[in-house]
Amino acid sequence: MSRSKTFPNLACFFLCALIAPNLTGEDALLPSPQNISILSTNMRHFLTWSPVTIQGETVRYSVEFQGEYEREYANESWIPICECSLITATVCNITEDISATVAYNLRVRADTGARRSQWGTLKGFFNRITTSLTPPPMKVIADGYHLLVELKDMGPAFQFCVLYWKKGQESRMHWKMVKDVSSTVHLDTMEAGHDYCVKAQTYVETINRSSSFSQTQCVRAQGGRSLWLVTAMISSAGFALAALTLLFLAWKTSKIFQYSCCPIAVLPDTLKAAEPPAQLILCGNEEAEQCDLMVCVMPSEEVLRLWIQETL
Repeated sequence: MSRSKTFPNLACFFLCALIAPNLTGEDALLPSPQNISILSTNMRHFLTWSPVTIQGETVRYSVEFQGEYEREYANESWIPICECSLITATVCNITEDISATVAYNLRVRADTGARRSQWGTLKGFFNRITTSLTPPPMKVIADGYHLLVELKDMGPAFQFCVLYWKKGQESRMHWKMVKDVSSTVHLDTMEAGHDYCVKAQTYVETINRSSSFSQTQCVRAQGGRSLWLVTAMISSAGFALAALTLLFLAWKTSKIFQYSCCPIAVLPDTLKAAEPPAQLILCGNEEAEQCDLMVCVMPSEEVLRLWIQETL
């Protein structure tokens, strides 16, 4: 079946028929376009032909196509391509018109306004399944330990099969089917100091075909030294924390043993001095001075009398 733009193209066909004069006679004919061919790459199709040169006149060209539906169900009718009606270029983009995976025929006619040529027809049929598929443009990135790939958007019909592996381990390849390429695609987490390689191919589901693989690109995981430094710093901090923990536990254990074996004696309140020792000593000194001041000298007779009294 052909494309869904049949009715607009029929309108274009009638418009072109009204614009171009209906001329007859061999003298009125222009040479037909020659070397009609198709250039089809990555599902983009272009019809090309050699120019018809008429001295002093501008030659315009019109293109029509015929799909499977028109051949089998519409009396072998032809559908004009409005975008390529009465154009001066010798190339026509027919991508939007080739909308099904069937055999198409195409033809081109030259026109100067006063004269026109017979139709020049493409030799053989064209089927979009024969389009040439190329590997996708890509860029492999090593972001730290993340393996990333950037793929160019080639259109909604395209998917990408990406193969990636650690260099030297080609027998253990991994693959990922990528449909959305609007952002960078993460493939894997890399090991420090190792190279990782990537290659990709395009795949078009509507024609069930794939391209060849792109050239292999390899990158190395970045930041190996930084990881070593981070590991060393974390290890050092861990050892320091462990050492401080052991010292704290040793100090705490010594305190527990000290309180258990040699407890501190607590004096009862009755034995505690009400005043500081320095004040007590000062008071004692004052009382001694007062005693010294009360000593007086007695005569020996008085002393003897007092002694006799004490003995009796």
